[in-house]
Amino acid sequence: MSPKEAILEMIRQMPEDVSVSDVMAELYVRRKVEQGLSQLDEGQGVPHDEAKRRLAKWLT
Repeated sequence: MSPKEAILEMIRQMPEDVSVSDVMAELYVRRKVEQGLSQLDEGQGVPHDEAKRRLAKWLT
């Protein structure tokens, strides 16, 4: 499925009263998830232990 077809299918699955802002937000989130998964595939992720260490700073 091409990106255009995927976007059109995403919009078709949304409610009839969806706003342009809602569509744009969904596109943004999906793109960021795709980028993150691509980075993980390329070995650019943060190891689990490192992520836990970083989060500990925010959670205390």
